[in-house]
Amino acid sequence: MSAEQVSGLCEQLVKAVTVIMDPASTQRYRLEALKFCEEFKEKCPICVPCGLKLAEKTQTAIVRHFGLQILEHVVKYRWNNMPRLEKVYLKNNVMGLISSGTQSILEEESHIKDVLSRIVVEMIKREWPQHWPDMLKELDTLSKQGETQTELVMFILLRLAEDVVTFQTLPTQRRRDIQQTLTQNMEKIFSFLLNALQQNVNKYRLMKTDLAQEPKAQANCRVGIAALNTLAGYIDWVALSHITADNCKLLEMLCLLLNEPELQVGAAECLLIAVSRKGKLEDRKPLMVLFGDVAMHCILSAAQTADGEGLVEKHYVFLKRLCQVLCALGSQLCALLGSDCDVETPANFGKYLESFLAFTTHPSQFLRSSTQITWGALFRHEVLSHDPLLLAVVPKYLRASMTNLVKVGFPSKADSPSCEYSRFDFDSDEDFNAFFNSFRAQQGEVMRMACRLDPLTGFQMAGEWLKYQLTAPVDPGPMNSKTGEGLCSIFSPSFVQWDAMTFFSESVISQMFRTMDKDEIPVNDGIDLLQLVLNFETKDPLILSCVLTNVSALFPFVTYRPEYLPQVLSKLFASVTFEVVEESKFVVSVQAPRTRAVKNVRRHACSSIIKMCRDYPQLVLPNFEMLYNHVKQLLSNELLLTQMEKCALMEALVLISNQFKDYERQKAFLEELMAPVAGLWLSPEMQRVLSDPEAFISYVGADNKIADPVLEDPSGLNRSRISFCVYTILGVVKRARWPAATEEAKAGGFFLGYLPSGTPMYRNPCTEQVLKLFDNLLALIRTHNNLYMPEMVARLGDTFAKALDMLEVEKNAILGLPQPLLELYDSPVYKTVLERMQGFFCTLYDNCFHILGNAGPSMQQDFYTVEGLATQLLSSAFNNLNNIPDYRLRPMLRVFVKPLVLSCPSEYYETLVCPMLGPLFTYLHLRLSQKWQVINQRSMLCEDDAADDNPESQEMLEEQLVRLLTREVMDLATVCCVSKKGVEQNTTAAVDGDDDEAMATEVTPPANAELTELGKCLMKQEDVCTAVLITAYTSLSWKDTLSCQRTTTQLCWPLLKQVLPGNLLPDAVSWFFTSVLKGLQVHGQHDGCMAALVHLAFQIYEALRPRYGELKAVMEQIPDIQLDSLEQFDSKLLNPTLQKVADKRRKDHFKRLISGCIGKPIGEQFRKEVHIRNLPSLFKKVKPSLETDVLENEDGEGFNVLFEP
Repeated sequence: MSAEQVSGLCEQLVKAVTVIMDPASTQRYRLEALKFCEEFKEKCPICVPCGLKLAEKTQTAIVRHFGLQILEHVVKYRWNNMPRLEKVYLKNNVMGLISSGTQSILEEESHIKDVLSRIVVEMIKREWPQHWPDMLKELDTLSKQGETQTELVMFILLRLAEDVVTFQTLPTQRRRDIQQTLTQNMEKIFSFLLNALQQNVNKYRLMKTDLAQEPKAQANCRVGIAALNTLAGYIDWVALSHITADNCKLLEMLCLLLNEPELQVGAAECLLIAVSRKGKLEDRKPLMVLFGDVAMHCILSAAQTADGEGLVEKHYVFLKRLCQVLCALGSQLCALLGSDCDVETPANFGKYLESFLAFTTHPSQFLRSSTQITWGALFRHEVLSHDPLLLAVVPKYLRASMTNLVKVGFPSKADSPSCEYSRFDFDSDEDFNAFFNSFRAQQGEVMRMACRLDPLTGFQMAGEWLKYQLTAPVDPGPMNSKTGEGLCSIFSPSFVQWDAMTFFSESVISQMFRTMDKDEIPVNDGIDLLQLVLNFETKDPLILSCVLTNVSALFPFVTYRPEYLPQVLSKLFASVTFEVVEESKFVVSVQAPRTRAVKNVRRHACSSIIKMCRDYPQLVLPNFEMLYNHVKQLLSNELLLTQMEKCALMEALVLISNQFKDYERQKAFLEELMAPVAGLWLSPEMQRVLSDPEAFISYVGADNKIADPVLEDPSGLNRSRISFCVYTILGVVKRARWPAATEEAKAGGFFLGYLPSGTPMYRNPCTEQVLKLFDNLLALIRTHNNLYMPEMVARLGDTFAKALDMLEVEKNAILGLPQPLLELYDSPVYKTVLERMQGFFCTLYDNCFHILGNAGPSMQQDFYTVEGLATQLLSSAFNNLNNIPDYRLRPMLRVFVKPLVLSCPSEYYETLVCPMLGPLFTYLHLRLSQKWQVINQRSMLCEDDAADDNPESQEMLEEQLVRLLTREVMDLATVCCVSKKGVEQNTTAAVDGDDDEAMATEVTPPANAELTELGKCLMKQEDVCTAVLITAYTSLSWKDTLSCQRTTTQLCWPLLKQVLPGNLLPDAVSWFFTSVLKGLQVHGQHDGCMAALVHLAFQIYEALRPRYGELKAVMEQIPDIQLDSLEQFDSKLLNPTLQKVADKRRKDHFKRLISGCIGKPIGEQFRKEVHIRNLPSLFKKVKPSLETDVLENEDGEGFNVLFEP
């Protein structure tokens, strides 16, 4: 290798790098240059001299960086094959570069410093401590040369800690060797870091005011910052004794640095990590020094200074860190106080609370929210919650909450000091809104804890605030609501105050009733407030909604003074018919579609009435006649209420009728209540409409072409009649019940005796009425399903061509798109008659299935014994499933099939459940397989010819729906087949569109996941058994991680275990095993799925390999399998006389065997493997040999030191 050769190559490399980095290069040139550079790194034998030449100081930064990258590549990928002398040569040259090969600390590019420190760390990872015992000494010597070298040494130490401890990117033995050696030397390392920090900070402080010394001061400051960053990488994991050594010298230094603007963020970061340490309580005791005078003074003065300088990003970041430090301090105090550690309440606890309160009252909503968890911990603490200082802060905290609950601070606005801070913290108003909602919920929790300590103060504050709001003039602000002139929008100053006050009063009043004794409750004050609220009149829907919430919050006072109940009922009933425009009560018009705000008020009033009847039925019962007359009056005018509102009021009546506790009386009442519905529903015209799809389309007006799609809707009334009947049937089925106490049920005539299984049987007073209407309900469901037949879809009018599609709101929810904030309240509920029609079909479909889902629990044996029920359901609910879209099939499974199956007594499994689920599971498997096939083909082909308005989002929606349907089907199978023991912990229902649900990584399925009685019954039937098994195992390779993980952990093994005693065909066994391996190929990149699937494959192989040699043949096809290792595993498995290896070791061995089929994330699929060899063990005692004590290492070199200093 001649110098000319190196120079020539280097010239070519410089040209290539220049081409790559030049924005003007063409793509072809750039690719060629890139290829040349990569091939050089991979193949050239003279990489080291070339790299060193390119890294010389005289080259440009880009070229030097490339030169250093070459050296890093050599260390990472060629080190194991390099001769010893070449390693020494490279190492000495790299240390030389640190010593004299870089520009000064202020001039050198940060990416050069970074790559240089990386090279040294890569060498350390391969050779220290065994072959390079003096590494730390060498770094110490380098640091004595000056600031430039000291900073690089800091970078090396930090990078080493990150690789070895934080990211753990090296083999276990090497990691252990390095970490233990670091730990042994930690005292030296810490004293080195602290000295460097102290010396440089002292020099910086001396020189920073002298302009002539500016560069020198800056250099010292840089080293100080590097030292703090490096400390942050160690404080997290070293023994606490290093952090608290020398009377907590480190913590003291960090506190003093909080007032040094250039170093304060780094110091706060270190302090935060130190104070957040977990570990033995005894070891954490010294951290209480931070409650001392000096530390407290430093923290508070730093906070005041940073806040006093206005909103500058750097200061704001620092404030956030300080706030976190105070939170962590509070957590440490809560952990130590009241334990056996003999810790007293600190003398400065009062000062701490004051400063913490300052953060809770800061304009930044983010800072306010950061303090909540700690407040909660303090208010809950068994010792501190009795401390007079903390009790004195409770009213102040509640006062602060009154401000913090007001929803201001939207980043797009300027109506509060918080807005400016929100622009730093949130990308959009939607973002802020989501944050604020969770912040408010959290505050509610903490306020309730505070009120446990002082319930009366909270109640008095709520009373004052409520009185103030009731008398304050309404200020709608600049943004008027579209609902009407002078009305509030959700951003109006008056509404945000009302909204906050309502939340506050709701939280504190409910807590007061829970905390205080009955005799101590301030009943008179509460009733006075209730009267004020009842007498308050407003035409503003948003404010009226708040008023109704306050009525509900104060309602418990009525239990002390029942005479106020009629007034409350009058207030609520008045709100049920609330309109903004008076006239529209009497004119039949669609002129002014109701906005969501108005609909919400009416719905709110209805649900308040229902809630009152549900929670206080005994209180309302004496006023039943008054309530009934109110409702009759409202129902007499067909246009006054929507169908949902009518139904809600009827539900309230049914709830009270449950208190009659007299079967005959309640039955007669329900008959009277449902008479209008029965008359309508059973009329010949309605029967014709419900049983014929064409007549139905025509009756609801879906075949019309409408000129004005906003105002004109001739068939609205017809639709509302159908809705009214369905809503009412649902309300009655859902709410009518027998008394909970068996004695009362017997006395009232509800009790029928016992089933053979010993379950008591009751009769529901609504059964007769509901079953009378049942045939027509099934006819409607059949008709509705048939609407999706192509010939019926073709009959829809031009205006309603998309009437059976999903509503936009549903689509957005599934795709996870946020709703624009204002639209939620100000837009009409349905903007056009098409949307209204879509809403009608969607609600009707859901409600019909809700009735079927509730029928079982409600009417019990009277429903399950309906003649030919299974056949009737199959011919209606499961009719024409092929044409029914996924978004309709999902709710059917969730609200009908699942509850029906869960509530069905075992006596009816054979007659009802099995005949229904058999065909259903067979069909669902077929349907899902086809859907996933389409998705997989699409992802392979990515066709371009989709002809939709927005094909991408349409495809995404379809795919997401298939995912959600898959989860629904697998959930149904699990619910039917597997008993709930041990499954509860991971059956959290995923929110629609919530794909990134946290995946558990440690998955050993519950050993006691047994089949339910129903599961066993289903598995006896061959067609059902096959369908469920095949669906479960096929679903493992469908691209939905959540479904895969749940099915693997909960369903697959219990199902297979059930059929093991039978004679399974060898092909079937191979197929089950292969399905799991395919699942690993698709989902192996996700830790949670991978762990579960490996466990399942292991279970199958261990259980079935002794009987089926075919499984070994499957194993042999796994890519890169080591056959000798497989033989070894098999022989141990098949030889029962051998002692069994521990379960974990067997499983690890098995996992290594099948690693060839475990899928990797795309980022790792084409990664070049880095191999770091283990060095001779440091800590095992080796017997010395007689002749020599040279230990041979793997390269056959003696254990003589590789790198002499």
